[in-house]
Amino acid sequence: MKQILIIGAGRSASSLIQYLIQHAKEGEWHITIADQNAAHAEEMASIGADVAKGVALDASNAKDRSALIAKHDLVISMLPATMHLDVVKDCIALRKHVITPSYVSNELWALDTEIKAAGIIALNELGLDPGIDHMSAMRILDRIREQGGRIDAFESHTGGLVAPESDNNPWNYKFSWNPRNVVLAGQGGAAMYIRDGRTKYIPYHKLFQQTQQVSVPGYGDFDAYANRDSLKYRAIYGLEKIPTLLRGTLRKAGYCAAWDVFVQLGCTDDSYKMELGPTATWTDYLMAFLPPSESSDLRTNLANYIGPLLTTEVMGKLEWLGLFDDQPIGVDRLSPAATLQSLLERKWVLGPEDKDLIVMWHRFVCELGGKKHEIHASLAVEGQDQRYTGMAKTVGLPVAIAAKMVLNGTIKERGVMLPLTPSIYNPILDELEEFGIVFKEVEI
Repeated sequence: MKQILIIGAGRSASSLIQYLIQHAKEGEWHITIADQNAAHAEEMASIGADVAKGVALDASNAKDRSALIAKHDLVISMLPATMHLDVVKDCIALRKHVITPSYVSNELWALDTEIKAAGIIALNELGLDPGIDHMSAMRILDRIREQGGRIDAFESHTGGLVAPESDNNPWNYKFSWNPRNVVLAGQGGAAMYIRDGRTKYIPYHKLFQQTQQVSVPGYGDFDAYANRDSLKYRAIYGLEKIPTLLRGTLRKAGYCAAWDVFVQLGCTDDSYKMELGPTATWTDYLMAFLPPSESSDLRTNLANYIGPLLTTEVMGKLEWLGLFDDQPIGVDRLSPAATLQSLLERKWVLGPEDKDLIVMWHRFVCELGGKKHEIHASLAVEGQDQRYTGMAKTVGLPVAIAAKMVLNGTIKERGVMLPLTPSIYNPILDELEEFGIVFKEVEI
């Protein structure tokens, strides 16, 4: 009986847990779900009480974490990305395979030699983005290369949004994953990409102004803003000489222009705490970022400060959030970003009957047989409900399928790994199609 340990049972873990429980008897697995909230872990395990159990674990407690990992054959870390490294180090010491859905950090790459020496697999970037984006892109890129084609441009954009039937607010957005990551998106350095052979840099304060439009069949127009570092994917995808490569994030058209107001004001800054108590109002919050003015009208002051970017449509989105109301903020001395997040978590909540939407869009330009070709590949996945969201499905299922491959010995390599080879991405993508996660390709 193989023992699987899942550490972290948050928003993205539901479909992962469901898959592993459904395949546990066939695979001869037992699953332990460890979470800081013991009751939540037990609830998540209850759908397969004969093959799964929930336990309490403070993942920051090194002794308890290591002791639990020692009892298992495979560890799946669904913790925040900053906590994966400690889990991986435990797995090296205890010679346990480990999977994470997150980006490989420089610190983790530095452990590759130790991981290989331990004879274990450390498989990463296996969620939606990163994950399905890599695998679906590599399948098409490898196909073009096998046909002797030259790849001149590659773009990839992904968004976690709200399904059309549940879209009832002017921002066209609701949270289906970590709200903090949404509020802080794009921070930590300039976005970098290459266009027509020229490297481009977008500083954070301009990120949501330099967008492009992407149309996804059946779902309309989206704003795409650049992700932090697209340049590193030239080497990862084997596209070192490509003239154009860009990876980005999708939001419904109009979102970025409104979000940019928060960026320009400083509302997304998380580096200090504001002198605002819970009885302060949202008017007080906005006024705190505006320069002194003779006018007492908040809307006028905001319009004077932001300028032409503050359109009627943008103002409507801010109005809907209640930012011009004298309602108390209800939180005490948080950062600007955390204060804003507290409001958005109330306004952008995914309701009990709501469904989320995952969209992904790739663009490939290549020369094949002396002719230029342009291929668009798009993916749209709607969630089932609040628990089994499209986000949970697209993050959790690739991890679950990869876990099966690790346990049945399909993956022979050892070390730090990404799902970039056909032996890994083909089985995962093929099985994902059984769950309705299917890309539609069109040639333009």
